[in-house]
Parts: sequence; C-alpha cells; structure tokens
Amino acid sequence: MTTSAPAPASSEAGHSHEVRLQFLQTVAIGLLRYGLVFIILLYGTFKFFAFEAEEIKPLIEYSPFMSWLYAVFSVRTTSALIGVVEVGMGLFIATRRWAPRLSGLASLAASGMFVMTLSFLVTTPGVLEPTSPVGGFLLKDLMLLGAALFTAAEALIAATASRSA
Repeated sequence: MTTSAPAPASSEAGHSHEVRLQFLQTVAIGLLRYGLVFIILLYGTFKFFAFEAEEIKPLIEYSPFMSWLYAVFSVRTTSALIGVVEVGMGLFIATRRWAPRLSGLASLAASGMFVMTLSFLVTTPGVLEPTSPVGGFLLKDLMLLGAALFTAAEALIAATASRSA
C-alpha cells in the first residue's frame, strides 16, 4: 500500500483564502489604528475638564519628567496643554490614508506618551497597591503602546513604499 501526498489545493482556492486573510488583516489594522485614535481623542478631550485635571494631578506631581509643568502652569492649564498634544496626536494618526508619514510619526509620538504614562507606575506612590484604581487604568497603556508602535511601523512602511513607487 502506497500513500500519496494530498493533492495540491487549486490556485483559485488558495487565492480566495489569501484574499480573505488580507481582508482580515486590513480590518484588524483599521480597528487597531482607529481604536487607538478614539481612545487618544477621548482621554485627550477629558484633559480640558476640571475632573480630569484633578485626576492626573498626583501622576504629574510625582513624575520626574513632568512635575516641572506645575511650576510654570496651573493644574488646569497643564492638563489642557497635555490635552492639546493628545488630541493633535490622535488627529494626525487618523491621517494614515492621506499622510502616512505624518500618521506614522504621530504614532511614534503616542508611543512616547504611553512610555511616559507607564513610568507613572513606578513614580507615583501607592499606584500599584491592590486597592488603587489607578494602577490598572495605567496598565492599559501597555497594550496601547503596542498598538502605537505597530501603527507607526505600518504607516512608515507605507510612506516609504509610496515614495519609492
């Protein structure tokens, strides 16, 4: 009794499978990018309100990178400045279709922002205590950092490809 290798799939079936996977990848990248945009815009706009300015105050106060802002600006102004930066980043990330390089650079800037917010985990006293709601909230930025790095790479690769085409 001899066994034979399975018959190769037809090229049409293989092409159809490849098209479905490409579609899945396109949808996933879109959800990742525009989900990132939504979250950055949402939390960026919160920075213009007193409740958020007060919520981030302890994080900023203990940050070796950002505490100087309170020596120059009020709590509300500092929060609003952060909001302007965040909203700008979110809008620029959303320009991927028309300006992939700008979108990629904005995603890199967002990556820096997420590294900064993750630093609050070690600079803010008590943030990692089990009863602290802030620690879990900040940990989401680990996933957002991954999303920002991925969207940066994807957009910058597209920008490079469009320039060389």
